[in-house]
Amino acid sequence: MIPLYRPGDSTLHRMPVGAKFLGIFLAALAASLFRENLWVLLTIWTAVLSGYLFAGVGLRGLLAQLWRLKWLVVVLTVPQLIFLTPEETGFNVSRVLAVVLLAALFTLTTATSDILAACEDALRPIDRPLRRVGLSAERISLALSLTIRSVPVILSFYAEIREAQRARGMRPTPRATVMPLLVMSLRHAEETAEALAARGVR
Repeated sequence: MIPLYRPGDSTLHRMPVGAKFLGIFLAALAASLFRENLWVLLTIWTAVLSGYLFAGVGLRGLLAQLWRLKWLVVVLTVPQLIFLTPEETGFNVSRVLAVVLLAALFTLTTATSDILAACEDALRPIDRPLRRVGLSAERISLALSLTIRSVPVILSFYAEIREAQRARGMRPTPRATVMPLLVMSLRHAEETAEALAARGVR
């Protein structure tokens, strides 16, 4: 499993998980409610830039995150340019990128153990009703944590496949990309399940 968390002692690293979640939620809410407000968009992007700088990730790390999102930009931009103006498309793509980068900053500055602990604390008051339907705060928090970590892991698999295709001079096609990606993802899921079973998690 690829470790995304970058240990550090910045204010963002020490900030409670709930406060970080709240910040991302408010940024996403503001980006949704004030869709065409340039000042709101600039404020969110200022928060993104400040967050990466103060967290010690730096401008280089921010640009690396942006580069990883290049295909998302393409997928978001091309269809919208058919129906919307370039200005509207730019607003929409910028809003999504800003929120995604904030979420990425969250994973860079928050240890998985802290995410698990925060989820368990939030679900603890309703643990008894959950157990009546076969769930528990621990299981739900574990599922959330695995989901959060699986997304960048699968993206890294995609990058590995593309790198291998480039090294062999292959043209990227859906079939040549999806099949190995599916195999690598299933293998990763199997390894994760075996690791959890070895630790007594059922």
